[in-house]
Amino acid sequence: MLLTLSTDKLSHHPRAMKILRKLLVYRRFLLILFTPILLLPLPLIIRTKEAECAYTLFVVAIFWLTEALPLAVSALLPALMFPLFGIMASKQVASAYFKDFHLLLTGVICLATSIEKWNLHKRIALKMVMLVGVNPAWLTLGFMISSAFLSMWLSNTSCAAMVMPVVEAVAQQIISAKAEADALEMTYANGSTNHALELDENINDCEGVDGKEKTKQANGYSNGSVHTAHAVCHVEKETKPEASEGGGKYQNQRDHNICKIMCLCIAYSSTIGGLTTLTGTSTNLIFAEQFNTWYPDCQCINFGSWFILCIPITIIILLLSWIWLQWLFLGFNFKELFQCGKAKSASERSSAQVIKDEYKKLGPISYPEIVTLVLFFLMALLWFTRDPGFVSGWASLFPEYRGFATDSTVALIIGLLFFIIPAKTLSRTSNGENIVFDYTPLITWKEFQACMPWEIAMLVGGGFALADGCEVSGLSHWIGSKLTPLGSLPVWLIILISSLIVTSVTEVASNPATITIFLPILAPLAEAIHVNPLYILIPTTLCTSFAFLLPVANPPNAIVFSYGHLRVTDMVKAGLGVNIIGVVVVMFAVMTWAVPLYDLHTYPSWAPVPSVNKTGL
Repeated sequence: MLLTLSTDKLSHHPRAMKILRKLLVYRRFLLILFTPILLLPLPLIIRTKEAECAYTLFVVAIFWLTEALPLAVSALLPALMFPLFGIMASKQVASAYFKDFHLLLTGVICLATSIEKWNLHKRIALKMVMLVGVNPAWLTLGFMISSAFLSMWLSNTSCAAMVMPVVEAVAQQIISAKAEADALEMTYANGSTNHALELDENINDCEGVDGKEKTKQANGYSNGSVHTAHAVCHVEKETKPEASEGGGKYQNQRDHNICKIMCLCIAYSSTIGGLTTLTGTSTNLIFAEQFNTWYPDCQCINFGSWFILCIPITIIILLLSWIWLQWLFLGFNFKELFQCGKAKSASERSSAQVIKDEYKKLGPISYPEIVTLVLFFLMALLWFTRDPGFVSGWASLFPEYRGFATDSTVALIIGLLFFIIPAKTLSRTSNGENIVFDYTPLITWKEFQACMPWEIAMLVGGGFALADGCEVSGLSHWIGSKLTPLGSLPVWLIILISSLIVTSVTEVASNPATITIFLPILAPLAEAIHVNPLYILIPTTLCTSFAFLLPVANPPNAIVFSYGHLRVTDMVKAGLGVNIIGVVVVMFAVMTWAVPLYDLHTYPSWAPVPSVNKTGL
């Protein structure tokens, strides 16, 4: 009898496994099919506009969080469902899909395209690293500063894809130099010749090609899945399995830890630097556009005020993250770090040489690089001086049209120049004749299209459509009335809870999707408890970018993880500390210098007076 039962269990086990495998294969299809069906009782039983809007919101939010459908496709669902439910007309919904945000994004991507095309990003990164030196700790800080600066103006994905080939070359030089030093010691000890491992030429020959491939494939503001074609060279392909299994390619654990730190510093600083500017991350852009749409009378969120708020936050988080990574993997030895006059080790000399060689390969700064740099500074200057807040900006020259010119106006002016200014100048031959080149602008439309994150543009449009639907249907007012009891809690606790929630959700969902879901919920909450909306929305927006725990949480994480130096446990340990640092610093900033900057302790006149909506779900 027992034998029969056991054989029955064994026979049923393979069938169960087959069914489970099929379910896993079709899990996305099943999610797409059953999510709308299971939520259907909500609009059928509760026949109100609020319930119908909530049904749309839940379906879109689930699809965004699980990425069962592409983010841009899910973002189109409000355009389909709102007219069918009679919440908004199709023309009204369609108008939400192209806003001032999209014009700002267009201008910024023109700048990013030119920077990438003419290799200006690499020149800036290498120059910054050369300034700080090649001591492992200072080298790491140099990479962090250069990545953070670049990510203020470029997407975090592009920044990581640009800088990582340089970091990988330096990491391989450290490993190679250590092997050469050990081989030299053995030669002197044994009296025999021992050829050292040489990777320099292999790395330098193929690093540039790899950087271009990665830049093309991992470009844009998206924080979804990343497909990174990583094949730095034939040597690396052979050695990477050793690194992941037994660490065979590293001479010792310290070399491996140095490689880990350099990879993690690029992943984290590429995200942290983007906090500084409104255009640095898609979450900042989404917040600015939605906030200005909800509160058009508030003119306090602009490039200058945001920079003043966030530059100290970025600097503090960068420095504390650098200290945390040093302590976690190498130990923070102050004597060794600040010791002057100490002779450089073989690995440090080799690292310095590869960085100098890479910089020499760029040659003298070219005409397109100079023009791009000038336009870059001009754009930043116009952004800062438009309406600084503490003094009158150039926008005050047009008092009759106050509020007409925005940051997108500046971005479009500069972006248009990239399509006008020629990429080549006239040159003279030895006999004094001018050589006329074909007229080619700094960037072409095809190059712009390749860099433009269309998925994010559609995603943001879907978020605006959802926000409009929540307002028209009355759902936002209903949510606000139900959240009123939270007013009994201290404000700092509400901010902390909301920051921790979005920080947790963004580890498994894309940053743009997370902020798009939570902003329409938190804005009515602030109004309901009679608190300045900026008090809750600013820290929530900043904390949405803190996706540091997992390789799949952020495209920069996935890019650096693909190089084979890291394990998931390394990223979780390091990322948890950086997450905590980020939340603490943001909380401290909102409670201190952000208060006088935005008058956070006062309920503003531009926010609506809280009112209870008697209609309910």
